[in-house]
Amino acid sequence: MLYNLRHFLERNGFYVSSRLADRLGMRAKIVRLFFIYLTFATAGLGFVIYLNMAFWLKIKDLVYTKRTSVFDL
Repeated sequence: MLYNLRHFLERNGFYVSSRLADRLGMRAKIVRLFFIYLTFATAGLGFVIYLNMAFWLKIKDLVYTKRTSVFDL
């Protein structure tokens, strides 16, 4: 059951942890643990930061999409 939950969250997640880990040159598992510990230590602030980063990454992806030609506008 725990494996299925983890698989669902990794498949449908926003890839914030993996993108941040790639940028910092770390493993994604360590970044995920950081957000989990930050959430417990600050009573939910880590989760708010995670959602904020997910929102901005989604906006960035929508704005900076690569188009193959001029007619894709």
